[in-house]
Amino acid sequence: MTPTLIELIGAGLFTLAILHTFCTGFFKRLAHIQPAHAGLWHLLGEVEVVFGFWALVLVVILFVAEGETVAIDYVDTRNFTEPMFVFAIMVIAGTRPILQTVTATVYLISRITPLPGSVGFYFTVLSLVPLLGSFITEPAAMTLAALILADSIFGKGISRQMKYVTLAVLFVNISIGGTLTHFAAPPVLMVAGKWNWDTSFMLSTFGWKAAIAVAINALCATLLFREELRLLPPPQSNGNDYVPLPLIGMHWVFLAAVVFFSHHPAIFMGIFLFFLGVAHAYHRYQDRLILREGLLVAFFLAGLVVLGGQQQWWLQPVLMNMNSDQVFFGAAALTAFTDNAALTYLGSLVEGLSDEFKYALVAGAVTGGGLTVIANAPNPAGIAILRPRFDNEAVHPLRLLLAALPPTLIAMLAFRFL
Repeated sequence: MTPTLIELIGAGLFTLAILHTFCTGFFKRLAHIQPAHAGLWHLLGEVEVVFGFWALVLVVILFVAEGETVAIDYVDTRNFTEPMFVFAIMVIAGTRPILQTVTATVYLISRITPLPGSVGFYFTVLSLVPLLGSFITEPAAMTLAALILADSIFGKGISRQMKYVTLAVLFVNISIGGTLTHFAAPPVLMVAGKWNWDTSFMLSTFGWKAAIAVAINALCATLLFREELRLLPPPQSNGNDYVPLPLIGMHWVFLAAVVFFSHHPAIFMGIFLFFLGVAHAYHRYQDRLILREGLLVAFFLAGLVVLGGQQQWWLQPVLMNMNSDQVFFGAAALTAFTDNAALTYLGSLVEGLSDEFKYALVAGAVTGGGLTVIANAPNPAGIAILRPRFDNEAVHPLRLLLAALPPTLIAMLAFRFL
């Protein structure tokens, strides 16, 4: 299949966007060197802005090269349900009633583990919350885990190495931890209906293997940094900020309703707007809503949707020219450069795939979901929340990639040999 000029330009812009993610630190340094244009450099230094910026360039080129009608039709035919859903679920999951409930649960479970103080708390966050993502969706689990870690671990002066390893393990565990059900992980969602995969199938085929890998990854990180963790003050259950029980229940109902209607943006956005009204009415029981972070993540994902629409011409042939063994490793590697849900969606378009190929494609896609910020839809949410805790408020993509390789290898071994 011969690509069109626009498809070639789209692939070029997609490559530039990936390279741009590695250069965000450079633009932040420029903001200090050239204060007259600090606003522009800060904007280009925000990793969440990268794909939205280059998507805008693509749309402008479409306007110039193909005309207004083609450009508008292209944007109108993109599916922006996932960016809107991630925005809504991030804001709701990040509220005090939800966060307080999950933190208290993690605190209680960590106390009955054989690991003391912050050691047990750290292990519980990295193992329990990612598996919770199979029920409240991965973006919600990412938001909760990142907020808990931001205050309890990252804000306590830990080393840079521990920050990158923790972030990498969180990304990998969230990506594989959502495979216990058929509706929580974006790459699984893309194929579950087409291939008739239900929760029973996911749990018996993927889920138990993912749970073992999640536990091993969390335990390895805990043992690696046990000395640092022992020096941290013991985590405390945040019971000082009282929230009435009915209001807590109402927030969980909002969260469940948005998850239930996650494929229907008109409904879940209506529920979200109603939630905002309730949050404002009871603002004394709320912390700051993470609207800015949620919007930045939605912008990132929307840009990925726009740019990703021009990549099918080369991605699909690459995938379809592999056998089931090759596609497992190929999908894991390709996920580092594109959203893993895009890979499984392309696979769902092909008829007559063997069961082995289907398993290898999805297993590889979720395995590679922690390698980069663009590998899995929830990753930008984690970056948005935890980035202020890193030096110069920047997460270096190469350090993240290197830190993610060991937990990714453990996930590979689990899906291939268990």
